[in-house]
Amino acid sequence: MRHRFSLGLLALALIAFARPASAQQHSPMSAQEVERSARAFMQTVSHDVTQQGPTAWRKFFSHGPRFFMASGGHLVFPDYPSADKAINNLAATIKHIDLTWGSDVRVDPLSPTLAVVATPWHEVRTMASGRVDDSGFFTGTVEYMDGRWQFRDVHWSVAGPAEAKAKPVTQ
Repeated sequence: MRHRFSLGLLALALIAFARPASAQQHSPMSAQEVERSARAFMQTVSHDVTQQGPTAWRKFFSHGPRFFMASGGHLVFPDYPSADKAINNLAATIKHIDLTWGSDVRVDPLSPTLAVVATPWHEVRTMASGRVDDSGFFTGTVEYMDGRWQFRDVHWSVAGPAEAKAKPVTQ
């Protein structure tokens, strides 16, 4: 009886401690690591969009079924294929983009693989028809999958005229 009990404990211990090699090599990120890593991701996005143009967005948007993008009170892209198609059109009309995030990039770690990011943004687009200069606020959920961060969903708002801007609430 004691022998069967010991074998049972041994079997449970082996099951509990036996993990695939990939799980042993990659422990979950702490909240601080998620925050640091997501901030670095945001800087990469700004850099690559500025250097490579609108086609760079493809590598940052999740290709999964959960992706969507909203802007100006509307669902602009309900999924990745619609965003991909629009990126083709943008690449044909935009000669250059200079995307800058604000100095206050906020990161709210939700789990070892999910975080919310939020920041003011400023973008200068050079088009055949001239220069477009916009600013606003950006929020998104980023997900760590396949060894990298990607946007699972995003929202852009464009700041309106100075007199229409909302004033911060003070207490």
